[in-house]
Amino acid sequence: MPEPSVPKEAIGHGDGGSAALALGEAESLERRPGAAPPGAGPPGGVPAGKPRSLWSDAWHDLCRNPVFVVSALVIVFLVIIAIWPQLIATGNPYRADLAKAQQGSQPGHPFGFDTQGRDVYTRVVYGARASITVGVCATTGAALLGSLLGGLAGFFGGWSDTLLSRIADIFFGIPVILGGLVFLSMVASTTVWPVVGFIVLLGWPQVSRIARGSVVTAKQNDYVQAARALGAGNGRMLLRHIAPNAVAPVIVVATIALGTFIALEATLSYLGAGLKPPTISWGIDISTASPYIRSAPHMLLWPAGALSITVLAFIMLGDAVRDALDPKLR
Repeated sequence: MPEPSVPKEAIGHGDGGSAALALGEAESLERRPGAAPPGAGPPGGVPAGKPRSLWSDAWHDLCRNPVFVVSALVIVFLVIIAIWPQLIATGNPYRADLAKAQQGSQPGHPFGFDTQGRDVYTRVVYGARASITVGVCATTGAALLGSLLGGLAGFFGGWSDTLLSRIADIFFGIPVILGGLVFLSMVASTTVWPVVGFIVLLGWPQVSRIARGSVVTAKQNDYVQAARALGAGNGRMLLRHIAPNAVAPVIVVATIALGTFIALEATLSYLGAGLKPPTISWGIDISTASPYIRSAPHMLLWPAGALSITVLAFIMLGDAVRDALDPKLR
């Protein structure tokens, strides 16, 4: 009778050879088709690197998202003209010529003139400064205050969490437009800071709720419990372990809220309670042009179009960031 053939891998290894052969066959069955065997380098001669973090993955996805690229380019352009409006508008936004009041487009004045003969194009360009300043400052203030209060309440819990929730409920019950009319009507300042303060006052509760929920979720993770078991203090756990993993939802909400705050400033300025002359604001120019929508529509359409593009750019940017940072969408 012929002897059964023995695999080469088992020759000279006895029982250990059989076990190794069985283990190798099991690994080959579990391995996905086309996958490299254990210990083999990455295909194509690409050197192996460290796994990418959530932020690197998010940035990689954002760079490939056309919505993010377009909105980011628009925002960069708006920020540049807000800082240096004279780059594309060399005229004086306050210079008036009543002889040209409400006239349409002319050479050197593509957007026409307003009711006082001021160049609409120049005022639209200079109006970006107030809107961007209010939006960025209000969003930064609301994000910092809301993250601080919400994060501490979510981490420590107890009576501080309950107290913060009740205070936030009170602010949620204040009508934004009515509150702005009442609060800002008592302020005579012509700067942007009263408007910024009011928006921060009513904007932080939303951020605090998001931050609180993120911290409550993050502190239940195993790495936080391990750090606590190893004796890490509250400050170290908050700054090193919880905050980096709970900040993503706050960034998303703040990015979308920035566009909303710009629209809120324009609305309050339109109603006469926000920014006041001589500050140049899209909301003020829209309010001035509203009675002349039939006879001189260009006075309203250009600042309204600039406001709409700005708000839409920030909302689209926030949506793109949300899609990139949300692990459920991966």
